[in-house]
Amino acid sequence: MSKFVEKPANVLEILDSDDEGDNRPSRPEVPINAADDRRLENRSFWKAGAFDIGPTKWNPSQGELEHARVHPKFLHSNATSHKWAFGAIAELLDNAVDEINNGATFVKVDRIYSKIDNSPALLFLDNGGGMDPDGIRKCMSLGYSTKTTNNTIGQYGNGFKTSTMRLGADVIVFSRAYRNGRATQSVGLLSYTFLRRTGQDDVIVPMIDFDITKHWPEPILYGTQDDWSTNLKTMLEWSPFTSKDELIQQFEDIGSHGTKIIIYNLWLNDEGIYELNFDEDEEDIKLRDETARLSKLSKKAADMQAHISYRLLHSLRAYASVLYLRKFKNFKIILRGKPVEQYNIADDLRYPLVTIYKPQVSSHNQASAETTLGFIKEAPAIGITGFNVYHKNRLIRPYWKVTAEGHSKGFGIVGVLEANFIEPAHDKQDFERSSVFSRLEMKLKQMQMEYWRKHCHLIGHQPDPSYMRKMQKTSVPLQTQGEPLDQTIPGRAVNPRPDLSGSQMGIQERTVYKNDMSMVGPPPGFQTGLDQEVACRDDSRAIDEICDENIQLFMRCEQYMQREEELKTTVDDLEKEVADTKRKCAELSSRLELLRRQKLVR
Repeated sequence: MSKFVEKPANVLEILDSDDEGDNRPSRPEVPINAADDRRLENRSFWKAGAFDIGPTKWNPSQGELEHARVHPKFLHSNATSHKWAFGAIAELLDNAVDEINNGATFVKVDRIYSKIDNSPALLFLDNGGGMDPDGIRKCMSLGYSTKTTNNTIGQYGNGFKTSTMRLGADVIVFSRAYRNGRATQSVGLLSYTFLRRTGQDDVIVPMIDFDITKHWPEPILYGTQDDWSTNLKTMLEWSPFTSKDELIQQFEDIGSHGTKIIIYNLWLNDEGIYELNFDEDEEDIKLRDETARLSKLSKKAADMQAHISYRLLHSLRAYASVLYLRKFKNFKIILRGKPVEQYNIADDLRYPLVTIYKPQVSSHNQASAETTLGFIKEAPAIGITGFNVYHKNRLIRPYWKVTAEGHSKGFGIVGVLEANFIEPAHDKQDFERSSVFSRLEMKLKQMQMEYWRKHCHLIGHQPDPSYMRKMQKTSVPLQTQGEPLDQTIPGRAVNPRPDLSGSQMGIQERTVYKNDMSMVGPPPGFQTGLDQEVACRDDSRAIDEICDENIQLFMRCEQYMQREEELKTTVDDLEKEVADTKRKCAELSSRLELLRRQKLVR
């Protein structure tokens, strides 16, 4: 935990958790419903946008062209794209991770306290390249993005605004940078409270800048001195800081370059309590409403929801641990004083299978996705299933269930893949719906069903009847209890079992099994109710068969589509050859005609 403490010089200093000691007294908080002219009348996020827009002055100034305005209400409407508070925090973590390209080695996320009213605020601090005056203005504006490379996560120029406004009503940004031989530090204030309380009809963002090349802050003027002073005065009135010295003090823990974000006037839930829970765990940030719901579950349900697939819904530490697919080499996410340990569930899967899927995105681009799937280590006791789908190393859909609820197959199977060939939605919690997305969904369903048929007996379930029938037709014995697992042999296929339509569907597979022989066959006396249900219910079998048939038809359709693309490419190539041949024939005809004329002249 971090907090503001008053120094004799009447400035603020942030103390890290490590410096506070274990027996520090808790700070009393001012009641959040206390009367304050600098707070919104409604502190619940989902109700904060419910107000009437007053009269607006549309007449442009003399010599100024008409232009579209952005009403402050749009800041709230724009932020509603984040249904989940952790999705907003992830956007700010993405910005820090993108700064790895500029030398960032850490991002700190912590709670701090405001000196004015003792209310909690959310702190983000990184040591990246920082923002110069031009950069911070683009950051505070809508739609500007300088991230055009393939190795950055941000791309829309909207994440900072939506995420900060989703977490709190107000945010103040401090950034220090060095560009082209000039060192600068800038402060920007995006305050929904200020805009609402003062009745603004356009989004006004006070900003001030300093040139620190000579080691002392000199104001940078883009207008008049009065304009600069007005910006400073507005900041001091509507931020947690009451003097210019306090603002400058905030740069001390940034260092020579980096960015510091403080989100204050945090949103409340419908019960008037802070949405983010900082008190339950001193090393974590929890979602209060989700934690309360989990406390009412039965023991069996609670055991299941102790799995990370459920914990990430209400624990920021759990969510941040799986937020990025590849582990950082020289970068850390430090949550409330303790680094987050990254985790890839694929490392703990039993009997993992790696499948390479090559979707038909276009005739010019060849994409591929390496998917690892297997049984979770708790299977079959816990029936968690789904795919963790990443885009550019960032988790977009955690534990995406591609099979219908109540489906009798696939329990305990989890997959991990990076799908860079489809675009994420603006909140980065889902993908844009497209034909490529639909084909991916069907492909993952087919992968899961095929894996279940071949491997369900390894965790104690009865072998799939349809798979056994196919094995009998091909005269390949099913692996039984006690037989060794497939071994990787250089130069040979890893899995000698017959390809059940895999090659026909454009799938390339290679199997990498762990040395896990603990549940090759069913344990003595073990029998699952699911096996009995499948064996005795014809309707369940019929549903499974229909699903299988649907998958096969879809794959045949995709086969035809791929063949159609190949034929189109062949036709294009042939047309080019025909055109080239016609051109050569015309050239030869011209030369022959020229030779004939020369012969006649002679």
